[in-house]
Order: sequence, then structure tokens, then C-alpha cells
Amino acid sequence: MNIDHQLAENWIIQGAKVLDLGCGDGTLLAHLHERLGVSGYGIEIDSNKINQAIAKGLNIIEQDLNDGLARFADNSFDTVVMTRALQAVKNPQDLLNDMLRVAKFGIVTFPNFAYWQNRMYLGIKGIMPISETLPHQWYDTPNIHLCTFKDFEKLCHDNDIRILETVALWDNPNQKIPAFIRNKIVKVAPNLLADVAVYRITKLR
Repeated sequence: MNIDHQLAENWIIQGAKVLDLGCGDGTLLAHLHERLGVSGYGIEIDSNKINQAIAKGLNIIEQDLNDGLARFADNSFDTVVMTRALQAVKNPQDLLNDMLRVAKFGIVTFPNFAYWQNRMYLGIKGIMPISETLPHQWYDTPNIHLCTFKDFEKLCHDNDIRILETVALWDNPNQKIPAFIRNKIVKVAPNLLADVAVYRITKLR
């Protein structure tokens, strides 16, 4: 399980009703159900991943996230989770606002394009970076709105979205540096040193 999944678990209360956007094979939702007794739905477009999630006993809706969340009423959930999918949707602003319409809290994670290795890759090689968090070539990537910590925080400010908590992660599994040391390092300059951003948000009301 990704480390950002583990953080999501820390921010979700026992028995909460959760909507998982871009839920993949349902790993996070199944884990939350087992550990916290959560209920809810996952949304996914990949039929193979949907079948895997359904095999775990989960409620999955086949839908493109670009179609929004109109099928859900206001305040239908306690928390909406979207891990590493924000950069792949056509209108991130609309989806964020929709998330906070159907739930009080949102948890959003995404690859930080300002990560120092991405900057070096682009600066030295002159081509779009490829990494653990950005594994695709520029011409076949699903990522159409890559952003940074600062970009996301400005988007939240412009849309009256309150940031409750922020965690900067250096989540490269090939690194030899222990995780607790990496987490101390990235706090110095998260927009430069973290490759994954994790936010807990709510709407200013």
C-alpha cells in the first residue's frame, strides 16, 4: 500500500462513509473497510481493475471522473479520497469543488512536478521527466494537469477551499535513506524535495 494510503487511513474516522475516486483495484477502500469499518463506493473506469475491486466485495461504479459527481447528493459522504488522480482529470477545479459538495472532507494526493529530480531531468536532458511517480512518456501519459504544492495551494485559495493538513512525501521505493529521515528532510523545502503531495481539505463555509 502506498504511504499516502496510510496517511488517508489516519484522517478517516471509524465507520465513516467514504467515496474513493479512481479507486483502481480497491486496495485502499478494502483496507479502510477492514481497519475502520468504513462503507461507501469506489469510482473507476478500468474494467479489469473494477473486476478486481468487485472481487474484494466492494461497491464500484464504472464512471469517468471527468463526468463529475452529479449522481451524488450534497453531503452524501464523510470523506472523498482521490489518490494520484487529480493530475489526470480535465477540470481539477470543478472536481475539487464537487468533492467538497458531496462530503465535508477531501483527501487529495498527487505527484509534485516541482520535485528536484524532475527539475534536473528536464534541465539536463531537456525532455519531460520519467520517474516512479511519473512513469509515462509525454505522448502516452494520462497526466494532463501536472502541478506543484504551490499550484495546488493557490487553486485552493482561489476556490475558498481550506487546507487542514499537508504532508510532503519522498516516496521513492529505491531510495536507501530510511523513511523517517526522508520525511525530516522534505520538511525543509517540500516543493523542492517531495515527490508526492498529500492534502486534507474542506470548504470554507
